[in-house]
Amino acid sequence: MLVGTLVNTATVIAGSLIGLILGNILPERLRDTVMKGLGLCSLFIGVTGMLGGSNALITIISVAVGAVIGELLDLDGRLNRFAEGLEKKFQKNKTGGPSLAEGFVTASLVFCVGAMTIVGSLNDGLTGNHEMLFTKATLDFVSSMIFASSLGVGVLMAASAVFVIEGGIACLASLVAPVLQQNAATIPEMTVVGSVLIVGLGMNLIGVGKLKVMNYVPAIFLPIVLCLFM
Repeated sequence: MLVGTLVNTATVIAGSLIGLILGNILPERLRDTVMKGLGLCSLFIGVTGMLGGSNALITIISVAVGAVIGELLDLDGRLNRFAEGLEKKFQKNKTGGPSLAEGFVTASLVFCVGAMTIVGSLNDGLTGNHEMLFTKATLDFVSSMIFASSLGVGVLMAASAVFVIEGGIACLASLVAPVLQQNAATIPEMTVVGSVLIVGLGMNLIGVGKLKVMNYVPAIFLPIVLCLFM
């Protein structure tokens, strides 16, 4: 069940170690090109996952209602304000380079918050499908190299947050799996909605959109209710 989580944790550790060794010698152009390439891979994974559903209306309603819920709760704004508050707090005590805490917080937010984390961990726990977490692991491997080269050893410590959060979601998902599996359409429809969000994430990575993907996260869970009536 935790194979995807363990692989993702390992790639963060490996990428961070490489980034610490390389320091700041990675050119910005190389970082940008690689990240956009991984964005294209995210689009591929998202589009592939979108083909597994059987009721497009569930996806449409879930995304629309989920977006309303996310906007009303201002999930994206709350997350950004939380991150900015922590960043300011840690920067007050900075005397030179980035602090260990700053690197840990920044990397943890990037690695652990988002649609791919939630959907991948749910798939890990519900169906044993690790593909999405493997894809995320590749993204995090590159990201951890880049972050560690500039933010230091705190990024390496963020691997612990990846293990706890993704592993926790996967374990909780495995506990509720028998309930969800009573309606065979629930898990595939949740995967489809999550895959739509992965497409949005991929668009952000390649620079063709600035979607507030976090505000759409509630949509992932709405098929649990909708599949009871549709």
